[in-house]
Amino acid sequence: MKLILPLDLFADIEPHLPPETEVVRVDIEGNLDGDASDAEVYFSWFLSRSPTLHKILEAAPALRWHHAPNAGVNHILTSTYLKRDIILTNGAGVHGIPIAEFVIAYILAHAKHLPELYALQSERHWKRGFAIEELTDATLLIIGAGGIGQEIAARAKPFGLRIIGSRRHPQELPNFDKVVGADEWRSLLPGVDYVVIATPLTPETKELIDESVLRSLPNHAYLINIARGGVVDESALIKALTEGWIAGAALDTVNSEPLPPESPLWTLPNIFITPHTSGHSPKSKQRSIALFIDNLKRYQAGQPLRNVVDKEAGY
Repeated sequence: MKLILPLDLFADIEPHLPPETEVVRVDIEGNLDGDASDAEVYFSWFLSRSPTLHKILEAAPALRWHHAPNAGVNHILTSTYLKRDIILTNGAGVHGIPIAEFVIAYILAHAKHLPELYALQSERHWKRGFAIEELTDATLLIIGAGGIGQEIAARAKPFGLRIIGSRRHPQELPNFDKVVGADEWRSLLPGVDYVVIATPLTPETKELIDESVLRSLPNHAYLINIARGGVVDESALIKALTEGWIAGAALDTVNSEPLPPESPLWTLPNIFITPHTSGHSPKSKQRSIALFIDNLKRYQAGQPLRNVVDKEAGY
């Protein structure tokens, strides 16, 4: 069996490969160090450009399985890709813990006025009288109660938050007080204090958080996006923050990355922008490799693979 593996990860993966496995290594630009025409398996590593992926597809006509480390795969499902009959698996669950920890950090930073307090410390200014909030009994809505959403709920519940989740097929889940269907969350918006977007970007979720959603929230609500920038209508969000429809937002993802210096998002009131870092952790690479190796064993044994993407649904 022949695999296409990222050059940067080869040294970490090679000791775990079955005997007699052939490997073609690929760099970040899609340049291969050998013949990939009969390769069956491709493990990509955070592809950022479609041409790189398309170069691999052209070089590997026999490709049967592609594993991507990302949870979101909207950037992979191009029209060129969808023409091929390739099983796609993703990294769902690998980044849940660090992302969930970041979400708690965003919530606490807002509730406890940490940005203002840090600024005062740098100015050596002793100021009191902030309207600091407790999280106990506040309501958190997680739009997308999948693997990442469930990790968020597990860490938020000990703070005393009431947690509502949404998913296409609602079911009871640990740490959630209620799980509703795909659109039922809209009627709950007036009673929500924090909203976390953890849903994949698909044609159905593009600009899901639009002006009607933002206007339905109470003016003290705080929005957090750790999914994809395209899930939020940025022009509506800019208006909402400028005019005070909501109290603030934390954005780890935006429509255009890196965020251009001239973007008004940089200077909006009460906004916390992080450069798509919420999923970063020194443990992410080992989790990604472990998932791939487990799936490789399943692939060789003809067993069902973990994290198979429904390409029609987009996740």
